[in-house]
Amino acid sequence: GRTVAAAREQYHDDNGIIFPLNIAPYPFLILPIDIKAGEVMETSMNIYKELKAGGIDVLVDDRDERPGVKFKDADLIGVPYRITVGPKTLKEGVIEIKDRAKGCTEKVPPDKIIEYCKSIIKG
Repeated sequence: GRTVAAAREQYHDDNGIIFPLNIAPYPFLILPIDIKAGEVMETSMNIYKELKAGGIDVLVDDRDERPGVKFKDADLIGVPYRITVGPKTLKEGVIEIKDRAKGCTEKVPPDKIIEYCKSIIKG
């Protein structure tokens, strides 16, 4: 309890807590933009399964909500990295990964996403 309270006090912004990677309950949140789009959900669930198989804790926000609601909730709960899978970016051949602490977004090809996430965990 004290560790979380101290982290919340130290690592936050106007949108909520920003958990440091080493104490985050889940380092990654997969956020499919359109849950009704087959390719988006298929890609999201493949990433989920591969990360879980690699021993990495991950959440999937598969609610049927607007993207803005999902983004806000992701920030609120403090997941360090948000993996956004959308139809537009998939057509470009990339997936977006946002580093919550730095506020920057990287675009990574879907076939490199697992390797990229593992490199983040290893530091």
